[in-house]
Parts: sequence; C-alpha cells; structure tokens
Amino acid sequence: MDTTQPTKEKIFTSYQVFVIAILSLLQFTVILDFMVLSPLGAILMEKLNVTTSQFGMVVSAYAFSAGISGLLTAGFADKFDRKKLLMFFYTGFILGTVLCAIAPSYELLLGARIVTGIFGGVIGSVSFAIITDLFKMEVRGRVMGFVQMSFAASQVLGLPIGLMLANSFGWHAPFWMIAGAGSILGIVMFIKLKPVDKHLHLRIDQNAFHHLLATITRPDYAKAFFATTLLATGGFMLMPFGSAYSIHNLGITLAQLPMIYLITGAFSILFGPLTGKLSDKIGKFNIFCIGSVISISMVAIYTHLGVTPLWELITLNVILFIGISSRMIASSALLTAVPDAKDRGAFMSINSSTQQISGGIASIIAGLIVVQTSSGKLERYDTLGYTVIGSMLLAVVMLYYLNKRVQKKLHAQKPV
Repeated sequence: MDTTQPTKEKIFTSYQVFVIAILSLLQFTVILDFMVLSPLGAILMEKLNVTTSQFGMVVSAYAFSAGISGLLTAGFADKFDRKKLLMFFYTGFILGTVLCAIAPSYELLLGARIVTGIFGGVIGSVSFAIITDLFKMEVRGRVMGFVQMSFAASQVLGLPIGLMLANSFGWHAPFWMIAGAGSILGIVMFIKLKPVDKHLHLRIDQNAFHHLLATITRPDYAKAFFATTLLATGGFMLMPFGSAYSIHNLGITLAQLPMIYLITGAFSILFGPLTGKLSDKIGKFNIFCIGSVISISMVAIYTHLGVTPLWELITLNVILFIGISSRMIASSALLTAVPDAKDRGAFMSINSSTQQISGGIASIIAGLIVVQTSSGKLERYDTLGYTVIGSMLLAVVMLYYLNKRVQKKLHAQKPV
C-alpha cells in the first residue's frame, strides 16, 4: 500500500501565472493611457491653449468612443478566438497612443483620443472573458484582485514617471513611453499566449442583437446600469482638473505632483486587498457605505481648500482615494452577482460601456461647471464638489436596493 502523502497542489500553474501577469500589464498600460491625461492637464491647457471645457472634451472623447466600441463589440465577442480579438484591439490601442504622441494640435489630439478609445475600451472586457475561461470560480477572485491592482500601480509607477518625462521632454513623452512598453508587451503576448477558443465549440445560435436588447431593457439590470452611471460620475468629474486645481488653487508645483500620485497610489495598493477581504467579511454594501461616507467628507473638504501645505494635501488625497477605492471594490463585487449566468457576458459588456460613456458625460459636465480665470485659478470647484456629493448619495440609495435583490437571490440559491 502506498503511504506517500500527496503533495499540495499549486493554486496556479506557471502558465496561469504568466496569463495573470500579461493581463495585469495590459490593464496597466490601458489605465495609464487614460489616467495620464489628468496630471498633464495643467501642461496641455497651456501648451495647446485650450479651455477647461475643451480639455474636458479630450478626456471624455476617449470614454465615449470606448463605451460605444464596447457596446458594439459585445454582440460578436464570443465568435472569435479571444487571443486574436485581444491582439487586434491592443494593436489598435498602441497605434492610437502613437497618434497621441505625435499630435501637434488640439484637434488632432482629440481625434487620436477617439481612436485610442475605440480600441482600448474593449481590452478590459476581453481580458475578463479570458479570466473566466481559464480560471475556476474558486480562484477567480484572486486573479481579479491582481488585475484590478493595475489602477493603483499606474499611479505608483506610471504617473510619476510620465510626469517626470513630461516635465523633461514635453507632454508627448508619456504617450511614447506607453506605446513603447505596449509594443514589447504585445510581442510577448503574440508569442507566448495560447489560443483561447474553447467557447467556440459551445456556440449557441442566438441573435446577438436580441440578446443585448433583452439585457438592456430588463428592469433589474437597468437599475444596475443606472447605479454604474452614478458611480462613474463621481470619479470622472474630479479627475480631469485635479492637477490644474492642485497647481493653480492649492499652490502645489508641477515638480511636486509626481510625489502626490506616488504616495497616494502606494496606499491604494496597500488598502485595496484589505478592503476586498473586509467586504467579504462584513458585507459589500456595508463597505460601500463606509467608503461613501469617507469620500463625501473628503470631497467636501478638498473642493473648498485654498493654498495648502504639501503634506496636508497628500494626507487628504490618500484618505479620499481610500474612500473611492472602497466604493469601487465593494460595488464591483456586488454588481457581479446581479446578472443570471446566461446574461453575464452581455451584462458585463453593457455595464462597462455604461461606465465609460457616463464618465465621458461627467467630464463634459465638469468642464462646463469649472471655469479657469486669466491667472490660471479654477473657479466653481466647490460647485463641482456638491455635484459629486449628490451623485454619491444617489448611488448609495441605488446600491441599497440592488443589495436587497442580490441577498434575496443568494438566499434562494442556498440548499434547504
């Protein structure tokens, strides 16, 4: 009789570790490409001689095109090998980023952001589909945790480096950095990533348009999409003018901005996994409410500041981002439980598009609310703060009702 104890099975194979790493790095470049515009705002408005509303349009152009592209792609995303689909859209994303790097004017930069958004907006949905295909449900949360950390990592590593490059070589430099790193990543992905095509053998003859229409118009799903709209509004309204507000209103220098993003991002990485574990322990909606209270308090303080010492601004930013991160992690986990299994792909695609388009609208509204004086100072930032707080309060109400539905659904699924 063999008395040898079985060795403990590894959670991930070496290939799965590679897939997690490659998808995390993909998300890092895509998120950085979008986020880098915010700290570059002060430079771009001066160099290209654009108004706050025009800069808001540059930010929102990416979001609008990404949202529309994601919605249109959702209907046929399951008809192709996911690796080929990912390669196609990531190649287009890199080309769009190169166009941003060589854009000499506001009009061409606006067009380049539209192109980048068309391709970049689909990458997240395809990545999550690959995760669903390759990883069991028991470990999928860990995978998503690593991939979602790209948001904070882009602040810790990407934004400070991007700002330093912009300060030294001009605002085009960060886009060249992203395009260069993305090209190397794309080559590695092309060589090493295996086809992801098992879903092609399970194809079900179904009209994609009808399925999408049914998903969009289902009442409980529609409530979730509205909640996503409110969630996107808060972040996208404050983000575009953060750097300009810090420099012209709070007295922070351009050279100090990388330090703010670096420290804030480091704390976001530290608290993200802790928040995720805590939301599983005491409830997603409870963490969302706690994060909302923190965020609302910090927004109220932040949007009424005058000239502020660097250490104080960093402290406020860290607390604000902990609150926003808590809301994002908890709400994302809660929303994944809303759709039925048969609607999950369509729901996630539509929800992602809703987030992008809502963010674009929020950026435009922010550009219309905020006014920059001849001295560079931003006015009516407090009004912007009140608008963000209002959307956060409405989001709490919407998530309350969604949470009740999710709890009822989970309770019904438990064995008697």
